[in-house]
Amino acid sequence: MKIFTQHQQEMAETLRPSASRSDWTDWKWHMRNSIKSVDDFERILGVDFPEKKKKIFERTLRKFPMSVTPYYLSLIDVDDFENDPVFMQSFPSIEELKIGRYDMTDPLHEDKDSPVPGVTHRYPDRVLFHVSNTCAMYCRHCTRKRKVGDNDCIPTREVIEQGIEYIRNTPQVRDVLLSGGDPFLLSDDRLDWILTEVGKIDHVEVVRIGTRTPVVLPYRITEDLVEMLKKHHPLWINTHFNHPRELTASSRRALMRLADAGIPLGNQSVLLAGVNDCQRLIKTLNQKLVKNRVRPYYLYQCDMSEGLSHFRTPIGKGIEILESLRGHTSGFSVPTYVVDAPGGGGKIPVMPNYIVSWGPNKVVLRNFEGVITTYNEPKTYDSKYCDRECSKCNLQLKEDDAEENAVGIEKLLSDWDDTTSLTPRGNERVGRRDDAA
Repeated sequence: MKIFTQHQQEMAETLRPSASRSDWTDWKWHMRNSIKSVDDFERILGVDFPEKKKKIFERTLRKFPMSVTPYYLSLIDVDDFENDPVFMQSFPSIEELKIGRYDMTDPLHEDKDSPVPGVTHRYPDRVLFHVSNTCAMYCRHCTRKRKVGDNDCIPTREVIEQGIEYIRNTPQVRDVLLSGGDPFLLSDDRLDWILTEVGKIDHVEVVRIGTRTPVVLPYRITEDLVEMLKKHHPLWINTHFNHPRELTASSRRALMRLADAGIPLGNQSVLLAGVNDCQRLIKTLNQKLVKNRVRPYYLYQCDMSEGLSHFRTPIGKGIEILESLRGHTSGFSVPTYVVDAPGGGGKIPVMPNYIVSWGPNKVVLRNFEGVITTYNEPKTYDSKYCDRECSKCNLQLKEDDAEENAVGIEKLLSDWDDTTSLTPRGNERVGRRDDAA
């Protein structure tokens, strides 16, 4: 698996003449050498922008900073960089300064749904826990552009402790999503501490981590990090691949390490105009993800954050893409297409309409090929009104795990029963023992 190309060697040496292969695979080296100016971008990729264009780019950077890892920059096709999906996701555009009529600073109302700093509690049983506002790269399509580059937004230990205390005191929370920024930009020790403290809370059943490091900084997925994460199961990780070209040898290796550690992996893509708004690209991306043991989870409609109008597509484009997936590839390769509703309404799934018509006795359906069929409703279904009086319901409402009961020789073979021997009823020897007792 080739993870260090000649092109990357040349880039590394341009950044630091003494750079070596070990530097290139050191995630901290990439963070120290992130590209943050137009001049550095030109120098490293050998690109020259007209002076007028440079001034426009620099105007954008004054409002929305740039930071790109050398690794991610190395993926850009220099011969056609202006149409390159990596370039478009990482390099500033004057379009970002065009604030549309419906653009919002915080379209998802994350700040308004924040009971304590760093926690967004929108859904009944889960919270979003902002544990880091540092990213390996500033994505140009980020819904949290309001926080990018703002050092005042970096959560302190005290702020994180406040969030943990809120979760501890809110028993309905069973699912905690660590987000940011990027939680993997924390040190192993800091992340270990957070996971340990959250893991001590009895009502928290599962922890999820959202990260883009496998995409833009795959060397962050070190053996030490993975060994630490393995201590905190059940743990789920969602990453953020938007284009098939992002699945490089290095990113595949990072995903392999996480999957081999027993961590379920999901992916959340954003539908971006000019980047991936194509049925073929999304289908290829999802099939590549599945091949690398990553389940496509969400396809997001681009949010209505300030400066993202040029990335937004009509919702109809997303539905068109789903039509090319459902039935045309494996069901687990098809993500849920969602609109994260402005105003904090949460994720709303949007699907093609497969119900053609609906009567009292049958439903008329169509499939991906256009075949129209019917499903006859059952005539014997006894519809019962549910008044939420569970104590009076005749359904078996036992929700605890069923007990595994072993019988006979099975008891001696099973791992869950402590029986070591079986004695026939009426055994005289055992009877004498009982009499003596």
